[in-house]
Amino acid sequence: MALNHIDEINHAELIETSFTGQVAVLVGGVGGAKLAHGLMQIMPSERLTVIVNTGDDFWHYGLRVCPDLDTVMYTLAGIVDKNNGWGVGGDTTSMLDALRRYGEQPWFRLGDQDIATHLLRTLALRDGERLTAITARLSKSLGILPTLLPMTDEPVATMIETVEQGELDFQEYFVRYRWQPTVRALRYAGAADAHVTPEVESALRGADAILFAPSNPWLSVMPILSVGGMRDLLAACAAPKLALTPIVAGSALKGPAAKIAAELGFEVSPRGAARVYQGVIDGFVYDSRDSEIDFTDLAPLRTAVYDTIMQDEPARARLAGQMLDWVQAWEGDHEHLGDHPR
Repeated sequence: MALNHIDEINHAELIETSFTGQVAVLVGGVGGAKLAHGLMQIMPSERLTVIVNTGDDFWHYGLRVCPDLDTVMYTLAGIVDKNNGWGVGGDTTSMLDALRRYGEQPWFRLGDQDIATHLLRTLALRDGERLTAITARLSKSLGILPTLLPMTDEPVATMIETVEQGELDFQEYFVRYRWQPTVRALRYAGAADAHVTPEVESALRGADAILFAPSNPWLSVMPILSVGGMRDLLAACAAPKLALTPIVAGSALKGPAAKIAAELGFEVSPRGAARVYQGVIDGFVYDSRDSEIDFTDLAPLRTAVYDTIMQDEPARARLAGQMLDWVQAWEGDHEHLGDHPR
């Protein structure tokens, strides 16, 4: 196939995939967790690696909180709060109520069961254990079979320069101020000095397809791409790389992706999101509601159109299958796919 044509493939009932290779998916929080869960439903767990943004991580009341890692972990374990898409389903907040008795005004929700995760992680970090190893142990305890990896073992902090409040760390911007301040610029503190872990490098080099979840490009995926050596590593990987749009019909399904796009001067559309990844990805999946958008100026980028709204678990599995089935159709251009020799 030529790399500059538009593939419009709509297998509406597809819930399985003929793709037989290794898959690595780069994810942020809720949207990324949904795609990872969809992939987990349609392929053997030993062939799936989920690489998670840690730019949101922060210290809170002495605990190391990793919101995206936890959201993905709880989702894959089947214990996530399905109404919010994050936190543990049915969790209570008695500890926060106790803090209020002491005059505290907690602005970040810490569920009582959720605190157990943060507590064990913090203790292990203080004992010198790597975040990668801690995540593996916690995931195994929850019965998660796919490999779940933090993007790096070293601390990286997504910082948001705002018009109204100056520079804020991610959780202040996102939770305390409910992402309302106007974004002027972003920086990923510590990313350039951080390192790709051996586990992440192995997963990416061994992948037959590398997917970018529909997570916020600026807040969730760019921190991953900013880790020292990550872009060069991705460029050296022969696997096809494809991203799923976080923007549908001019809006983000959840969170501030559309707002940030506008404030940073990007086109608020799937094409604007695709531009963020230009030079990194080979393919881009966008929604049928935006089927009239012209991507020819982004050639040789491949594009495909599906219903990308993952409103329930079957929809997650169907979309994940469609994406991998589409990649399988690239076989003539990428002989490394699936069972083909590298």
